[in-house]
Amino acid sequence: MTSALPLWFEIGSMVVLVAILVLDLALIVRRPHVPSMREASLWVGFYVLLALVFAGAMFLLGDVQHGTEFLTGWLTEYSLSIDNLFVFVMILASFKVPTAYQQRALMIGIVLALIFRGIFILAGAAVIERFIAVFFIFGAWLIWTAWQQVKPGEHENTGDSWVIRQAKKVMPFSDDYDGGKIRTVVDGKRMFTPFLLVLISLGATDLLFALDSIPAVLGITQNPFIVFTANIFALMGLRQLYFLLGGLLERLEYLKYGIAAILAFIGVKLILHALHDNELPFINGGESVPVPEPSTWMSLAVIVLAMFVATVASVVKAKRDAKARGERLRIGASETE
Repeated sequence: MTSALPLWFEIGSMVVLVAILVLDLALIVRRPHVPSMREASLWVGFYVLLALVFAGAMFLLGDVQHGTEFLTGWLTEYSLSIDNLFVFVMILASFKVPTAYQQRALMIGIVLALIFRGIFILAGAAVIERFIAVFFIFGAWLIWTAWQQVKPGEHENTGDSWVIRQAKKVMPFSDDYDGGKIRTVVDGKRMFTPFLLVLISLGATDLLFALDSIPAVLGITQNPFIVFTANIFALMGLRQLYFLLGGLLERLEYLKYGIAAILAFIGVKLILHALHDNELPFINGGESVPVPEPSTWMSLAVIVLAMFVATVASVVKAKRDAKARGERLRIGASETE
């Protein structure tokens, strides 16, 4: 698809977004802390508002198609990023990362996610340009991933991953953290701290999630600029969202079903698109198969509805469970300024 967006807008947007991410990272390094509910809420609200303003600019400078594709792609990636965040929670808890340095770990994890997704975006766009039938593979992968989402035990922590076990074999690690440092000295011997294991685990998780998120957003649009900016906006504010949701995140019991519904829907959409633009000689003689294709507006409606129903159902159940235990549902990691 030929972009209808001005070149200055695309270049300027990328410069501004990268600058915001760099500033965000610099603030964490200079002042590691646990953000209050108010601070986390303001940051999350700011990034969501920024995404909506950006979408409005795309509607004005581009056209309805560009704006709708961005909104749909952003919501898709945001929902998948929340699932990514759920795994981050388990990793940070498993490695007992000091609360004050969780922000640093989260931000590095987000930067790694951007790097991996950027690589997959470029690779995916190049493959699609030469081999449209790859949508059959992408679609099947997303449907399989949707099943993995709802399969019992999918989100359970089963101990160190293979990558972590190998890292422990080849590098010396200390038992304790040394602030937010990666290396430390123990009895005169230089060693790596568990913080490096956290980053390795986050990076491996990012790589796996990139395998899901990029085919998903490519099912919405093949415009590399929209795909990449949708990913950036979905990841911006994710660390603040972690502290904002706090204990509630793990109580969003039905969230996985909403995400599974989104992945399955986009998987089917990709397969239908591949059939419509069919090039494989063993399918309909290499000719296009007359199948209906969901519009971008329908995709947007399905994504919003799936996440809304899953979130509301999860919160209602969490409140009922808390009431049955005689407790009050706690939202957020910090209630103090």
